[in-house]
Amino acid sequence: MWVSADGHIRQELRADGRYDEARGTRRSAYTGRYTVTGSHIDYVDDTGFTATGDIRDGVLFHEHLVLYKEQ
Repeated sequence: MWVSADGHIRQELRADGRYDEARGTRRSAYTGRYTVTGSHIDYVDDTGFTATGDIRDGVLFHEHLVLYKEQ
């Protein structure tokens, strides 16, 4: 689980290649599939929207978001 510093955004990258992102109290606000190449992540939302992310020094930089691995 990847979480924003304030806990408002929670993104689960599941082992089956699907992701589920919650925003505040809105569960499954964004869902879709993802692929990983090295430390780069490509996302395709179920609506067709695409996004990218990169993991650097244990931090996930997902478009404008900064997410931290939940302990």
